[in-house]
Amino acid sequence: MWRSGVLLVCLCGAMAEAPPKRPRFTDIAPRSQFSYISNNDFTGRKYFPQPMCGGVAVFDFDNDGRMDIFFTNGAKLPELKRTGPSFYNCLLRNKGDGTFEDVTRKAGVLGENLDFGYGVAAGDYDNDGFTDLFIANTGKNTLYRNYGDGTFTDVIDQSGLASKPPETLSVQAAWFDYDNDGQLDLVLSNYTLWTPEKDRRCVRADGVEFYCHPKTYVAVPHRLYHNLGKGRFEDVTEKSGFAKSPGKGMGIGIADFNGDGWTDVFVANDTEPNFLYLNRGDGTFREMGLLLGVAYNDAGMTVSAMGCDVKDYDNDGWVDVFYNNLMRQSWALFRNLKGKMFRYVSPETRLVLLSDTRSGWSNGFIDYDNDGWKDLYSSNGDIDYLASNAAQHDTMFENAAGKRFVDVSAEMGEDFLRVGFQRGSAFGDLNNDGFLDVVVTSLNQRPRILINSADNGRHWLLVAVRGRRSNRDGIGARLKLTTGSGRTLYNHVTTSVGFMSSSDKRVHFGLGAEEKIATLEIRWPGGAVQVLENVKADQILHVEEP
Repeated sequence: MWRSGVLLVCLCGAMAEAPPKRPRFTDIAPRSQFSYISNNDFTGRKYFPQPMCGGVAVFDFDNDGRMDIFFTNGAKLPELKRTGPSFYNCLLRNKGDGTFEDVTRKAGVLGENLDFGYGVAAGDYDNDGFTDLFIANTGKNTLYRNYGDGTFTDVIDQSGLASKPPETLSVQAAWFDYDNDGQLDLVLSNYTLWTPEKDRRCVRADGVEFYCHPKTYVAVPHRLYHNLGKGRFEDVTEKSGFAKSPGKGMGIGIADFNGDGWTDVFVANDTEPNFLYLNRGDGTFREMGLLLGVAYNDAGMTVSAMGCDVKDYDNDGWVDVFYNNLMRQSWALFRNLKGKMFRYVSPETRLVLLSDTRSGWSNGFIDYDNDGWKDLYSSNGDIDYLASNAAQHDTMFENAAGKRFVDVSAEMGEDFLRVGFQRGSAFGDLNNDGFLDVVVTSLNQRPRILINSADNGRHWLLVAVRGRRSNRDGIGARLKLTTGSGRTLYNHVTTSVGFMSSSDKRVHFGLGAEEKIATLEIRWPGGAVQVLENVKADQILHVEEP
């Protein structure tokens, strides 16, 4: 059921925890009129970028308290032109009644003059109270500034964010404040140097064309941009240390992994070692993926790392690392050992077994059933249609008390199990009922807007922070919640989750049967600590930095 409003109080009282009724997901996209599909222009000829199409952002562009949805799109190949409406982006305004209004043209974000687009990052880079959008493209990237009147304008040319080497293909970006000056900076994961003219064709002995292996293309450095204020950015890739490590960047995870008060960056690299850039606090980073144990899997191998999410899956106070990849390449979960190093725990948590036949792209740690443990969602589908099980459905792996995961996908409903070549995904509470929903794209299909049934009676808290000395979005803030019974839960503010996508910046806690929150501690970027006591459950709590 669709529930509007900001505050929802559960009147059902404490419920027994076992056995709970698992939520199901219902696709409400058919209720709304919009023509968007993720159009990668596949007509038989296989171009390198085609498998990467359909980025999605869940964010509130008009500040009405309801999460809206934005989709990126592809372009005609080899021309790299948006030759018609089938290639346009899409912005859907949440009407609060279970339907969405297509406001793309009115908002000025059709993207008719762009080339092939990939990831989208949502964030208020100018601290004016309205969320802006950065889009990673094949050629020049895009920065849509939100003017607060329902319209956006691409200001990339005057921002300083247009600087990148010629022919660089950018896949994903993430907003974060690496120097704690109160302004959002931008990290950009680049993949390779590519143009349609330099595209390589790979053909099997029987004449069947396939997408060339990533090793066919050169690795390139990721880039870092420092926010100077007044809409200007400086490319600090060289002096920050990012230029020293070329990779093939896909997902980006933002978190303070070692608890020193400075936000770090994890980048999942496709067939290259993964990077973990530790923030030194002086404007420079040291790439520590190998030394800290997240560069390779336990066999010392690189894999097709796709999307990633960095969250504390076992509620021990330390942010862990997850990324998915193609079938027969087990998905990787690394447990953070108190900021000193990471341990590969995919076998013991059963992820090796559960993921073996799945090709995952986007993902996210979401507590879908509000029991206080972050579960693991993945959008799935192979890179190509050649394998017998190439078209796949999504998966939900339920977190069993931080020890192992259980595949509950079959219980999520027929809309959740739609088969296809799933790609981008983003998460947020679209109907403000306290249960997280999922938006997922699929190549050359309409996206799904999957609403969580939210009928198991468990309690929750959504925290919407607003920075003052910190960046207005509060990205980088760390939250610690202690329930009335003494149970401790952790989360942090970020929008960079999964692959090519950007999620609801509000921080979600599932509380199970507990209705009392003893304390909520917020560590703001820069070190300020705020403690709230006796917080009511089942509400969207707005907190401003003191």
